Amino acid sequence: MSFKKFIAPNLIAVVLLSIVWLAGIDQVYVENDHQINLTKYVQTHNRIVDNYVGETDINELHKNSMLAFVRAFTEEEEAETEEMEVADLEGTPLDTIFTDLDLSSVRESVNRFEEAYLYIANKFPEKDMGMLTESALRGMFTGLDPHSVYIEPEDSERMQEDFEGRFQGIGIQFSIMQDTITVVTPISGGPSDQLGIISGDRIIEINDSSAIGLTNDDVVHLLRGPAGTEVDVTIYRPGLSNRLNFTIVRDDIPITTIDASYMLDDRTGYIKINRFAATTHDEFLSATADLTDEGMERLVVDFRNNPGGYLSQAIAIAEEFFPRGTRLVSTESRHARFEQQVVSRRDGLFKDLPVIMLVNEGSASASEIVSGAVQDHDRGLIVGRRTFGKGLVQQQYELVDNSNIRVTISRYLTPSGRLIQKPYENGREAYVYEIYNRDTGRADVEQFIDHVPDSLRFTTTGGREVYGGGGIVPDFIVPIDTTISNELFNFIISNGALSSFALEFMDRQGSDFRADWESDFNRFQSEYRWPDDQLERFTASLNSLGMVFVEDLESPVHEEDGLTITRSQYEDALWLIEGRLKAELARRVWGMEYYYPIINEFNDILSRAMELWDEVDQLAAFSAQAGINLDPQ
Repeated sequence: MSFKKFIAPNLIAVVLLSIVWLAGIDQVYVENDHQINLTKYVQTHNRIVDNYVGETDINELHKNSMLAFVRAFTEEEEAETEEMEVADLEGTPLDTIFTDLDLSSVRESVNRFEEAYLYIANKFPEKDMGMLTESALRGMFTGLDPHSVYIEPEDSERMQEDFEGRFQGIGIQFSIMQDTITVVTPISGGPSDQLGIISGDRIIEINDSSAIGLTNDDVVHLLRGPAGTEVDVTIYRPGLSNRLNFTIVRDDIPITTIDASYMLDDRTGYIKINRFAATTHDEFLSATADLTDEGMERLVVDFRNNPGGYLSQAIAIAEEFFPRGTRLVSTESRHARFEQQVVSRRDGLFKDLPVIMLVNEGSASASEIVSGAVQDHDRGLIVGRRTFGKGLVQQQYELVDNSNIRVTISRYLTPSGRLIQKPYENGREAYVYEIYNRDTGRADVEQFIDHVPDSLRFTTTGGREVYGGGGIVPDFIVPIDTTISNELFNFIISNGALSSFALEFMDRQGSDFRADWESDFNRFQSEYRWPDDQLERFTASLNSLGMVFVEDLESPVHEEDGLTITRSQYEDALWLIEGRLKAELARRVWGMEYYYPIINEFNDILSRAMELWDEVDQLAAFSAQAGINLDPQ
């Protein structure tokens, strides 16, 4: 078929799409795949130009999309034939990636893409034009911020499930970066989380086959499945030279956003929020009501490893800690319709309750909004390590085939005027993995503050200095405990030793254990100690997995075939091993909500926070004495 013969019957469709686009209509009835693909391109281009937070260059958007389109086409050709004769691009609609463009409108950009699209569809009718179009859409986003992305239809559905439903699988949120599956976050309480898979892990093999180059559909097909079935994954973890191997048993993935809520002592409530979904505020109110009934007089809110979520839910949570009229957050944008000043609409239920919030490098977005408001108004103390640094707000737009795009529409500012977004000029991968390059908590903060320009230095309502440009710097820093060997615990976790030993123990002695302890968790929490013979048995299990004791070694060495460590180094960490094993028992016998009361007893950030209530009281007295007015009006 000639190019003219091909394009003629499609000309009406192309013209129709252009008319629809010019009319601003997004949801249209389409009859074939070509119309769907071209409509998606029009919609995406239009949404970016009309809504993106910053100025957009039509020429850059077009060139990036065309470059990705051609690259996807040529890579597919090379994979299919040993001696590929790639079409000569010169003089074809594809050569726009090599020429200087001077496009004056989105319409010109769309027309050029349509010409290139139809050229490929005619000359190579066997090509997957949907895949090539999606590559073009992803390419269009490469010049924007890391949080503006294209989302396939299946991913859109799964993201909705993550925030509102339930599914069966291994329990991770992932992103494919440079052809590699990257764990965005393990879903709290899910199988991957229980095994110790963490944010930033790269899945490089699934069931002994390479996972490099898989599509989102491939990953979902391989990792999701009925509860009780197994999948083997091999992980590369930045900072480690060896690979980590996990056998994951699929399960129902919990969707609730509050992992735990309980009383730390007679006066102190504790709530751990893992993300901000549609039900978070309701869950928070339910949890605090129960804690109030138990005598709560002060509260610790744990946002560690909380990646964020719905802005509206962050605002609703923040509102509970302030009097009516307090500025909570503001947004700024190139578009006035996306700018707003958010103030609390009523007196919060806990506006006078002493509060401490825990954060770390995994705390991002919505969790930074809440902790930033509390810090800026001297309302409570922020304790832990510097947060991730995401200060951008996205809007999700549905495309014609139920896929979606997520476009950054505004930047949010804390009440003092801070933009806490960290730089992303060095590319998306460097942006994501920046947290792995940080030193321990105190050194990281010192280095960060030393490089903060005056323009990013702000003051709280009480006059304390705070900083923008790279997350929330806590009021009290709790560094990573470098006396505990990460190599040892990476070895233990990568082998699933904790959970498998707890399971083996319950298989062997579960009936007796339940008879002695199951009816009284509080007694278990305060009295239970792992018997010495069981700890020796656990040590032997690590030896069987490749842990070898040597006489003299500066620090443990974790290699692919095992761990080399001195006995004294191992015994220095035995108290923490015992605590984690005890928490695993609690998880298996009483459920996930009982895991945290045990593991938190070995939590250095929480332990430090519990020593700071006098400082919280002093901050409240200082704010009251200064006569601070939280009302921006």
